[in-house]
Amino acid sequence: MRKLALSDEILLSIQQPARYIGGEVNMVVKDHSKVRTRFAFAFPDVYDIGMSHLGIQILYSMFNSREDVCCERVYSPWVDLDPIMREKKIPLFTLESQKPVKDFDFLGITLQYEMCYTNVLQILDLSQIPLHACDRCENDPIVIGGGPCAYNPEPLADFFDLFYIGEGETVYFDLIDRYQENKAAGGSRKDFLEMAAEIPGIYVPSFYDPEYNEDGTLKSSTPNNSHAKEKIRKQVVADMDSVGYIEKPLVPYIKVTQDRVVLEIQRGCIRGCRFCQAGNVYRPLREHSLEYLKHYAYDMLKSTGHEEISLSSLSSSDYTYLEGLVNFLIDEFKGKGVNISLPSLRIDAFSLDVMSKVQDIKKSSLTFAPEAGSQRLRDVINKGLTEEVILKGASEAFQAGWNRVKLYFMLGQPTETVEDMEGIALLSEKIAEAYYDIPKDQRNGKVQVVASSSFFVPKPFTPFQWARMCTKEEFLERANIVRGKFREMKNFKSLKYNWHEAELTVLEGVLARGDRRVGPVIEEAYKNGAIFDSWSEFFKNEIWMDAFKTCGVDIDFYTTRERGLDELFPWDFIDAGVTKKFLKREWQQALNGEVTPNCRQKCSGCGAMGFGGGVCFETRGKNQ
Repeated sequence: MRKLALSDEILLSIQQPARYIGGEVNMVVKDHSKVRTRFAFAFPDVYDIGMSHLGIQILYSMFNSREDVCCERVYSPWVDLDPIMREKKIPLFTLESQKPVKDFDFLGITLQYEMCYTNVLQILDLSQIPLHACDRCENDPIVIGGGPCAYNPEPLADFFDLFYIGEGETVYFDLIDRYQENKAAGGSRKDFLEMAAEIPGIYVPSFYDPEYNEDGTLKSSTPNNSHAKEKIRKQVVADMDSVGYIEKPLVPYIKVTQDRVVLEIQRGCIRGCRFCQAGNVYRPLREHSLEYLKHYAYDMLKSTGHEEISLSSLSSSDYTYLEGLVNFLIDEFKGKGVNISLPSLRIDAFSLDVMSKVQDIKKSSLTFAPEAGSQRLRDVINKGLTEEVILKGASEAFQAGWNRVKLYFMLGQPTETVEDMEGIALLSEKIAEAYYDIPKDQRNGKVQVVASSSFFVPKPFTPFQWARMCTKEEFLERANIVRGKFREMKNFKSLKYNWHEAELTVLEGVLARGDRRVGPVIEEAYKNGAIFDSWSEFFKNEIWMDAFKTCGVDIDFYTTRERGLDELFPWDFIDAGVTKKFLKREWQQALNGEVTPNCRQKCSGCGAMGFGGGVCFETRGKNQ
């Protein structure tokens, strides 16, 4: 019987005690005395969010497949438990064994979004691990970060021993082998870091010294250790079927954000939207075979008892065998009470046909992501979606019985004009009109069109990384222009408009584009109470503004300043597959309003072919 880290008294005094006790279906518990390496895997947010993350499930399954490794989970204690743990000096613990994180060999932290950075410090702090890598001793865990935000690790460089750049299936076992080898030889922490630095995709921030120009821009980032490489090349799984998937996913006791089986059908994207970081850093597009997916879909549903399966990818419509997979899922599971979820579909006749087979039309809404209100701006961002296609898709959907549509836009993108902003309202109106063009007796009640706009952040490794960002005031001004135009629309009562928090977006911009000088700001904000910043009810902008002031860091330097084409970026030491030459060319084409074809139409020479797999090498004319 496992002894729980928290007493009954504490568990009964907090919300959702099931977040902290483990014991879920398919949980793996190993005897620590019989393994050589103990890996604590942390998601720096609450259990409900972290348990929905596919990446951790994949790596949890992969690590635990090794007999000499145990992998256990850690999540951020919620705001009710955090102060109790501090007051009673209870060290943060893993769910599986309930043992302190500080007793593990590794603490891996996934970095999925910038607004979790203060929670990274919370996890280190509650684990009683020194916040700064330079202050850790031989007995402290090796702290390693990975995930999409690791493509610019510099704001967090002081807090991590290592970063893993790219996909976890390729060199993690090499890293663990080196750790075991070093430990057996009686080597030091530094010896291991030097061994790790020689592994492709591994970045040791303490082995590099940044130097800055007089204007504050980065002059150089120079290795200070002979084991450190000039460039860190991201890790890619070239053949998706060559790696195992999740045989037995963890099943939570409580309702989490995505309470279902997730089937990853492909990685990468062919589309080339210029604002999208994922579409660039996850290149090239690589697909799982139909047989592989059939096998894992069946096994995962059987081992979990879940009543829903979701197909995961950046653009599911581009999966070659989508029709075959959906038909298999319908034939195999639809009559057995299993719902099928199909996110990331383009709304065309084929997709609508597929969705009508698997969704209850009366209960579901359709999602379009035009991203921009005018065709001119959609060409600038290379969205590859015309108004004609959008309206045709909406009209076909309405005729099929749908009457709810969600639209996603982005405000503040390069070259945006008032006409582009107002175009959001005009496009929403045209979609509503397409519904009311249907004879009244054939309609399904009233139509509801909900338009939402986020604010643009120029992310690393995108063609827009040279663009300036708007100020908070500019963002809000643009949202008000859109809202004002909505009020002028004839079908105003059928339309709804929402927008994201501007203050949060500005901060996200600094954290996404920052260098090592931003690290002290994160630490200062954390020490003054910033935590769970991605939750609007806990985000306190004034704490962050005070932190920037205290640390003498200029927000505008990282956000509103337009970059020169020759500027050295903090993330330029990473080879993400897409070359800077390609990104510059795309930036110029954006300013000219020129569209770039998708990867299946024409190779644009982005550099991803160097990984030796995926769409760059696929055989044309595959049989569907």
